[in-house]
Amino acid sequence: MIKRLIIVLLLLAVVFGAIFGWKMFVGMKMAEMFSRPRPPAVVASAKVEAQDWQPYLRTVGSLVARNGVDVSSQTDGQIRAIEFVSGQTVQQGQLLVQLDDRVDREVLAGLVADQQLTEVEYRRQSRLLKQKSTSQASYDTARGNLDKAKAAVAAERARIAQLAVRAPFTGVLGIRKVNLGQYLKAGNAIVSLQALDPIYVDLSLPERYLAQLSQKQKVLVQVQAYPGKVFEAAISAISANIDQGTRNIQVRATLSNRNAKLKPGMFAEARLVLPLRRGVLTVPRTAITYNPYGDSVFMIKQKGDSHVVVRRQVQTGEVRDGRVEIVKGLRAGDEVVTAGQIKLRNDAPVKIDNSIKLEPQRVNTP
Repeated sequence: MIKRLIIVLLLLAVVFGAIFGWKMFVGMKMAEMFSRPRPPAVVASAKVEAQDWQPYLRTVGSLVARNGVDVSSQTDGQIRAIEFVSGQTVQQGQLLVQLDDRVDREVLAGLVADQQLTEVEYRRQSRLLKQKSTSQASYDTARGNLDKAKAAVAAERARIAQLAVRAPFTGVLGIRKVNLGQYLKAGNAIVSLQALDPIYVDLSLPERYLAQLSQKQKVLVQVQAYPGKVFEAAISAISANIDQGTRNIQVRATLSNRNAKLKPGMFAEARLVLPLRRGVLTVPRTAITYNPYGDSVFMIKQKGDSHVVVRRQVQTGEVRDGRVEIVKGLRAGDEVVTAGQIKLRNDAPVKIDNSIKLEPQRVNTP
């Protein structure tokens, strides 16, 4: 019995000794591995560049015709002739619609005859007055009748002129809204007329930008109908007051539109050009590590024959075309990590390799 117990204890000692020995061996190997220097992390880099940036004020607005109306008649009448086609370009004063004026012309003929009769009577009274064969009252009556007849003729001619609807200005017609023979009421729309060259861009900006606005300031305009195409305009008017409801100021820019591509009512995206900013320090956007307590970059420094990285807090500004403005924290020529930041820490050695494209890593490390 005692012999068996001794054998069991010896076996247990051997097993546990083997386990502890293996654990010790593994621990020594791991310690040896961790004691070796870590290979430098492979990163991509870029230098801080000083660039000239063109700042803009961005806003939206609408295109407005220089002149735009719905052409209508000043008087009632039946349409006798339509002298235009939809989409036509017309000149100021060009006849568009002729209303029936036959009755009015007959009335005019009668009034002209009355005028001629009163002229004869006026001349006769003039001769008799010189001969002192008539009274001054008779002469004055004849003269008053003549003036009255002339006024009646002029009024009828004006009415006849109103029956001929003409273009109030040069422009492009829209789609016809009336038909031949239709009885037209005064004020009813006949056709839209728009003066398209030049065309206006009406914009709205917060009042804080008022000091940055000026006459003839350049404005770059884009519309959804022509993606990628930029139209150049210039500020032609700035509102004299601020809207009390929105605290915005209205701005109007004038835009050349010789080919009539732009139409009134279009939605416009506008950029008001501000003075050029020179020497703006920028880095690629992937170089910035964004944190709640502040933005930072890993700056690369030479240490002997190798490179190490140092975390540097920076103050960023505008972002444009994949680059970020550095307001504070870096100088032109400084080299920063743009990809491979995931495993970096202060004073970590790195190997720079810009020949391969690394996936940018954005991490929020404490």
